[in-house]
Amino acid sequence: MSASLANRTCETAGCGSQANLQCPTCIKLDIPGSYFCSQECFKGNWSTHKALHKVGQNSNGIIEPFNPWPDYVFTGPLRPHRTSPARTVPGHIQRPDYADHPDGTPLSEQSVKLSSHIKVLNDEEQEQMKIACKLGREVLDEVALMIDVGVTTDEIDRVVHEACIERECYPSPLNYYKYPKSCCTSINEVICHGIPDMRALINGDICNVDVTVCHRGYHGDLNETFFIGNVSKTAEKLVNVTWECLEKAINAVQPGEKYRELGNIIHKHAQSNGFSVVRSYCGHGIHQLFHTSPGVPHYAKNKAVGVMKPGHTFTIEPMISQGNLII
Repeated sequence: MSASLANRTCETAGCGSQANLQCPTCIKLDIPGSYFCSQECFKGNWSTHKALHKVGQNSNGIIEPFNPWPDYVFTGPLRPHRTSPARTVPGHIQRPDYADHPDGTPLSEQSVKLSSHIKVLNDEEQEQMKIACKLGREVLDEVALMIDVGVTTDEIDRVVHEACIERECYPSPLNYYKYPKSCCTSINEVICHGIPDMRALINGDICNVDVTVCHRGYHGDLNETFFIGNVSKTAEKLVNVTWECLEKAINAVQPGEKYRELGNIIHKHAQSNGFSVVRSYCGHGIHQLFHTSPGVPHYAKNKAVGVMKPGHTFTIEPMISQGNLII
């Protein structure tokens, strides 16, 4: 067995055994993934797996995009490509409630959806959050080692998925409201929650990779935007200013601070550099629930409810745009 197969898991739903076989047709077509533990699992999945081989290729052997939303008006040149099947998680890893729900519904979140109550974590719960966040950082560091020109976002998803499994973590995005992948990869004009696919990254792209791991019932959520090859000065400034917005907001976090003040801080810095703040998505509370109170808007004059207290855990995720506020 080759070293490259040593840490793969079988893609048969519910199996999770170590994989030592790869589909020969996928190898020929240069389609990533498609690992199985035995001929029995491979044959048992053939009826659905073979659909992956229909990925279109042009005369140069380059995988071409397809458009699952023919009536959608795209705002830029990026187009979706075909995706590989969802990856599986071994049964021994603790799973959130939505992992096996037919619609991916997080019932635990739904039960408190209308509440503005912000949970105060005790010392033990805070320690579990620190562990989850540390493991999430390790997973994202694995991406940093491999992301480059020519790498597909599907391959990024594979690396994230396998890094999660190695750390006894469930990749939180997987099946969350039926999301089909283990991380989010958002390129250029995609604001967030981009679905990893067969598109290879090209020189000049910026690619945000959003990773959340669920370890022993606690979610750790983080993301990072990577420069692919040589990016434009404008793209470099956009990413750097977004980072500065985050740093300024983090520096304001303290007991007694109002959550709505973070939006004022972020908005002021983004606007002073000629950028806009996306209003449609915001930061959020996180612990045993993936998304919960408080809401953390990133724009000025927002009406966020709540005051920070010791034991609160939440994300700050400024999404800054070169364009206007319309998405």
